[in-house]
Amino acid sequence: MTAAAGADRSTDSYLPAHGNGGYRVEHYDLDLDYRVGPNRLSGDVTVSAVATQALSALSLDFADLRVRRVLVDGEPAKFGHRAGKLRVRPRRAIADGARFEVRVRYAGNPRPVRGQWGDIGWDELTEGSLVASQPIGAPSWFPCNDHPSDKAAYRVSVTADAGFTVLVTGDLLSRRTSGAGSTRWVYERAEPTPTYLMGVHTGRYEEVELAAGPVPQRAAVPAHLLPVFRETFGRHGEIMRVLGELFGPYPFAEYVVVITDDDLEEPIEAQGLSVFGRNLLDGHRTHERLVVHELAHQWFGNSLTLGDWRDIWLNEGFATYAEWLWSEAVGEGTAAEHAREWHARMRAAEPGLRVADPGVARMFDEGVYKRGALVLHALRGELGDDAFFGLLRRWVAEHRHATVSTAEFTALAEQCAARPLEGLFETWLHGTETPADSGF
Repeated sequence: MTAAAGADRSTDSYLPAHGNGGYRVEHYDLDLDYRVGPNRLSGDVTVSAVATQALSALSLDFADLRVRRVLVDGEPAKFGHRAGKLRVRPRRAIADGARFEVRVRYAGNPRPVRGQWGDIGWDELTEGSLVASQPIGAPSWFPCNDHPSDKAAYRVSVTADAGFTVLVTGDLLSRRTSGAGSTRWVYERAEPTPTYLMGVHTGRYEEVELAAGPVPQRAAVPAHLLPVFRETFGRHGEIMRVLGELFGPYPFAEYVVVITDDDLEEPIEAQGLSVFGRNLLDGHRTHERLVVHELAHQWFGNSLTLGDWRDIWLNEGFATYAEWLWSEAVGEGTAAEHAREWHARMRAAEPGLRVADPGVARMFDEGVYKRGALVLHALRGELGDDAFFGLLRRWVAEHRHATVSTAEFTALAEQCAARPLEGLFETWLHGTETPADSGF
């Protein structure tokens, strides 16, 4: 079965096999049933989309779960499912510009997608589960158009064993426990959201206030970790305030932190939510920079989402620079001091990385994070503080809940500068080595 030409590939320069052409998604409706013990997931998912070309067939990204039935606009459709693609042929061709719905029913034992960055997607915990989808893990648990540029709204219903808390990257609409020993949780994510920033997190958690303030901030934490949690996250309200002053208003209705009762190598970023492993709680503020980093992603990466994976520095460089700005705000080391330290380290690092186009293998290289932050510090030195922070707030406001590119950012920066910035960006963004003379 073949779709229209190019319809089963995206235009992404790094990951063309993820994402699909021929349509854009407006809304996902996920009705899920999850049994924690056997790690058994059943799904009934409706994808509401608009065709961007005439389609006799179309495809969705979907991994190993068994597809039971596919409907297009309420009618049974032929389908084939292999190699991570669910290819669908409706009874009637879909006209260019037409709205249509694809409904997929499936079941199985979800597991991560294997990629060159490790196992990514739905993962079992000691008691519960989590989702870590960046960059290709969303198809491990629902059929989707898995590309960051195709942002959509979501309604997610999860029925799970009573006694477990279910947190989804969205606003909780309802929670109801039945006599059958299960609880149904319903969440809604109204803001446009890419698939990799959606997740379901299940565990035995106590729900507590994370911090007071204009932005509701709450946390889900295993009861025995609450004392050490409060120390590590004790300044969260102040972090939220500082980042809001620097970047503009927090872009979502609330912020949620989940602490798993398992170790995690890195925190997990999601829309309006972040997940941390218990190993990051040590009773001190050793890992507070990661708390700042994940919160900063709500502006840079979540509200503003890259349109192509090669622009990953727009997420990670900005979130890393937010760490340095927080340090500066609380008198624990200026951004300039951090920049000088990391400039020296990056000069000694493996050469050949281009921040604005690092290549697939180095998308999550430390250089993308640290050299990306150095780009911003060099730009701050060129513009001065007033113009630089004005640029950041304007960047956030003008692209709220949209997709962005490096070219759009550099063009906006040029508008805020007193002189051309072509040389600065050519050196810092497009050069393959950290400049010897930083000028910091």
